[in-house]
Amino acid sequence: MALSRLPGHSLLTRYVQLGTLRAFTLVAVTLDCLFSLLEFVDQLASVGEGHYHVRDAFIYVVLTAPGRLLKVIPISMLLGALLALGALARNAELTAMLSLGVAERRVIGAVLLLTLPVAALLFALSEYVIPPAQQLAHARREAALSAPENPQADDRVWVHAGREYLHVERFAALGEPVGIDIYAFAADGSLDRLVHAERARPQPDGTWTLLGVRVRRVADGRFTTDSLASSDWRPFVSPRQLRLLALPVDSIPPSVLYAQVFSGGDRQDVTRYDREFWAKADLPLSVVAMVMMAAPFVFGRVRTQSTGVRLAYGVGFGIVFSLVQQIIDHLGLLLRVSPAVTATGPSFGVIALALYLLRDVYWPGLAHSPVPHSTAG
Repeated sequence: MALSRLPGHSLLTRYVQLGTLRAFTLVAVTLDCLFSLLEFVDQLASVGEGHYHVRDAFIYVVLTAPGRLLKVIPISMLLGALLALGALARNAELTAMLSLGVAERRVIGAVLLLTLPVAALLFALSEYVIPPAQQLAHARREAALSAPENPQADDRVWVHAGREYLHVERFAALGEPVGIDIYAFAADGSLDRLVHAERARPQPDGTWTLLGVRVRRVADGRFTTDSLASSDWRPFVSPRQLRLLALPVDSIPPSVLYAQVFSGGDRQDVTRYDREFWAKADLPLSVVAMVMMAAPFVFGRVRTQSTGVRLAYGVGFGIVFSLVQQIIDHLGLLLRVSPAVTATGPSFGVIALALYLLRDVYWPGLAHSPVPHSTAG
């Protein structure tokens, strides 16, 4: 009787998943703490400037820790899967499962199912946790480092939609945009008008009341200037989106990146927002790729008998994967390749490589020399 029909099959699946989840959590927290410690040492160099103290550096590191966790999740999943599956193999538990009729691909599938909650965690961190934490961290740091006569942080940001470009120099304490420039271009690419405002007050209906306005128009190659005490303008981006776009690009939530990337207009240029959006979209796929790549070291032709060797291979592969991602990203920018291709290409390549190495598991009839199922380490 196949084990898939036995009540204990789901228990074995959950056992594999819980072991992998524990190992993944341990590795992720350890790596995050390690990189946070390095960041804290780096922040100590700024202690003493302005009102920036050791306590401020510690709070900054704590607030930015979720952002570092996001970056280490793929390699954490790779190492967690290697640790969990390696422990099962070392204790002969995998051999017992296989002898009871559990297919190797079913064990791999159980680990792959963990990518669903991990993907949900990635989205929640990117959308709801990292942006406000990063915003508070940078605001506190800039306020502590700034001189008393110039307490405002430099939050300047550029955004555009269609033929309109918006530049905001910084944000006041209540989030009001300060130092606003609006550039409007004609269909032929020439400058149509330039609007400068000292500040803006967002209204409940979504419009902005611009204060201290100067409007420069271009007609027949000549500028004409009008000065207004106030003027209403309907922006193509909300104040919240602007504040988030002022953050480091890797801290901007996916929803804001999506709105900026797919806002319409001329999309011939590849901006940092395009690259970051597709990098975030690739994160769940890279987690799947890391789980797939862990399996050959336990089941496939490149399997090893030592947990230490498995981890060494995993760390090395994770470093190479990260370097390849960066190289392809920069090459894509130089060669004007779509960010969707350069971001997801390495992950699809790893998945294809893992499937090739696992061909004995998934397509045993096609293998030239099948490998015995023994996995004891």
